[in-house]
Amino acid sequence: MIPALMPTYNRADLAFERGEGARLWTVDGRRFLDFGAGIATTSLGHGHPHLTKAIAEQAAKVMHVSNLYRVPQAEELAARHVAASFADSVFFCNSGAEANEGMVKAVRKYHAENGNPERFHMICFEGAFHGRTLAMLSATGNEKYLAGFGPPVQGFEHVPFDNMNAVRSAINEHTAGIMIEPIQGEGGVRPAPIRFLRELRAVCDEYGLLLALDEVQTGMGRSGKLWAHQWAGIEPDVMSSAKGIGGGFPLGAVLAKEHVAKHLKPGTHGTTYGGNPLACAAGLAVMDVIMAPGFLDGVDRVARHLWKGLVELAAKHPAVIEEVRGAGLLVGIKLKPEINNGDMQAAAVAEGLLTVAAGMNVLRLAPPLIITEAEADEAVALLDRACRRMTPSASQAAAQ
Repeated sequence: MIPALMPTYNRADLAFERGEGARLWTVDGRRFLDFGAGIATTSLGHGHPHLTKAIAEQAAKVMHVSNLYRVPQAEELAARHVAASFADSVFFCNSGAEANEGMVKAVRKYHAENGNPERFHMICFEGAFHGRTLAMLSATGNEKYLAGFGPPVQGFEHVPFDNMNAVRSAINEHTAGIMIEPIQGEGGVRPAPIRFLRELRAVCDEYGLLLALDEVQTGMGRSGKLWAHQWAGIEPDVMSSAKGIGGGFPLGAVLAKEHVAKHLKPGTHGTTYGGNPLACAAGLAVMDVIMAPGFLDGVDRVARHLWKGLVELAAKHPAVIEEVRGAGLLVGIKLKPEINNGDMQAAAVAEGLLTVAAGMNVLRLAPPLIITEAEADEAVALLDRACRRMTPSASQAAAQ
């Protein structure tokens, strides 16, 4: 018999009742160090006093009103994001998939309003992940996710990651823009080289295309800068954000320059819940913390400390770990082919550490941005024990 909760996930037998900082406790009293953060979402950790206070106070006033009226919290949050980014205007929604949908619509609308409605194709990349709606499944291009849902939505072309020759070859009279994650998360924690991001910006300028960055997972401080593209010193035309932007409360955003945003006039796009007072109160609290002097420098410092520990771990366990990759506090441990990342994830759980599996047989670490160097060391120690659980025996090695 099917369970009441639709079985769309293979859920681990863990149920959490409370959290504090980077820690979670299950209903049966077990304690875990959380290096998954709800898949890079609880950016300030669990029970952050400033965030929980802001949510509680706003909930006691008004949680939701329609976007038919002004929402002062949304206006303030948009202004703060504009002040801290390349963007001139912001649209708030509820999730990363919605933000990506809105971003693609903005790109298509830009070309249509400029007299080129035939330019609606987006160049996307192999290994991408942009969400679970029908259009974003098509932008993702993964056959496993598309299976059973009919023909893909038209207008998404896929080329190899970090291959400018392939990008240039894919550009034609229908191309509207290029859509890329600065670091592929679900696809295996693969950072786009800084050179490649700069080349994409240049080719967009050359051909009159829009550069659309999916920073749903990489943004809001996760890389050590507010936005991961800032490491490359470039600016997109339009960008999506979600996950960490609300610290765990559902919130997404499309950030755009004026030449893109001005075409999304009343009636062209909308949302019922997006940008409501409660969500934006959460977003404002997250901005308070992340934009405080020294916070992002601290993220970068702890991330480099964690990286050093993981590189040493890889050297210690060459039969388990192939390489460490990523940026900031979005790190991937690529495992040897004979070590399954799902098994490694389970081994980490057995040691008291929560992680997230990713593509290409990668174990993903995306802890809250508030972790300390001591917690980074603890995670490395727990991973060391998990690696020992997974190390092939001498007989297995001989058989190979």
